Amino acid sequence: MTPGARLQSAIEILDEIFKTARPADRVFDSWSRSSRFAGSKDRAAVSEILFAVLRRRAELATACGSDDARLLALAALLLLDGKPLAEIEALADGGRHAPAPLVEEERVALEAAALPGADALPHIRLNYPEFLQSEFERAFGPRLEVEMTGMLERAPTDLRVNTLKSSRDKALAALAEAGITAEPCAHSPWGLRLLTRANLPGLALYREGAVEIQDEGSQLACLLSGAKPGDQVVDLCAGGGGKSLALAAMMGNRGQIYACDIDGRRLAGLVPRAERAGIRNLQTRILGPARPGEADPDLAALEARADLVFVDAPCSGSGAWRRSPDARWRLTPEMLAGYRAAQDEVLTRGAGLVRPGGALVYVTCSLLPSENEDRIAAFLAARPGFSSGPLALPGLPEAAGPGLRLSPASSGTDGFFIALLRREAGR
Repeated sequence: MTPGARLQSAIEILDEIFKTARPADRVFDSWSRSSRFAGSKDRAAVSEILFAVLRRRAELATACGSDDARLLALAALLLLDGKPLAEIEALADGGRHAPAPLVEEERVALEAAALPGADALPHIRLNYPEFLQSEFERAFGPRLEVEMTGMLERAPTDLRVNTLKSSRDKALAALAEAGITAEPCAHSPWGLRLLTRANLPGLALYREGAVEIQDEGSQLACLLSGAKPGDQVVDLCAGGGGKSLALAAMMGNRGQIYACDIDGRRLAGLVPRAERAGIRNLQTRILGPARPGEADPDLAALEARADLVFVDAPCSGSGAWRRSPDARWRLTPEMLAGYRAAQDEVLTRGAGLVRPGGALVYVTCSLLPSENEDRIAAFLAARPGFSSGPLALPGLPEAAGPGLRLSPASSGTDGFFIALLRREAGR
């Protein structure tokens, strides 16, 4: 592909994302599958333009006075990549597969374009929806600037070493032998952070289940759960099962873990992944809708018997905006209200499964207090038999409230909230 064709492809992908609100990674993957002519360098170049616009959309739209996909892509080359306007006009020359030439209005807008300065409103400079301003002020206070700047960075690729099959030192050596540079994660004892690109599916280490892709923050949520051999564990919102696999490895194949989800399609790939990882103490359960005030029909045998209930709750995903920058622009107040209702529901469902003396771990990949601290406060107010326990990690400050918040700026991980809720013995 020519540089102009790459730019035009990025513009077309952006235009579809803006018009359909489909997740960017799905639109990009669909384009990649249908564009057999695009090599790896072409895909990387298109992706670079695409995700730069999605990360910095508010700044770029303010800079050029428009939210038009084409103008934002041109502005990204000008303002973020530092390309001269003449070079951009040479790319958009109307040639085969290249963008049409700039019209006068576009040229005028680009000539006047400048990124917002320090006096711009925070939600514009830091690229998030304005309706979340009070949420982020509550979450970060005087650290708002540094924390939200961290959310504009690219996310690293982290691996979790499966201790049932390997050790971190052995996995590091195997990666080095394959020409891949990695380093131990700062906080997770199982984590490795890749420093170079890698075709993981092509590695025996990956195919044999010795490593899994998992952000360090997600690994830490599992570590802080305290799952141990012999436990009865319920992963109530297992999804694709990455945390279930980590919990099962912590348990050393002793005890039982029940990976549950209301969407059977999300669970479908977990059994072969577990087999590849050498896990034998895991079973899956497809759940029907919860019935408030009634015993859970799908988990009746586990009522008040689980040592640990792990609730990876549905949420806004604001902590993962580095990986899905378009998600910040799709979020609405109505969607957020729906997530909060779902969080309360799954907490209620999980609470009924915890045995006296057992624990419930609540996890979101969200930075928003309304999905985190507020949900825990409401839960504890309604259930006096539960109390929040302290959480701390070496090298990180102890949680100031009922849970621990991780973020790119504070912990070098995706954004997570983790709360440990213990059910009192005899309650």
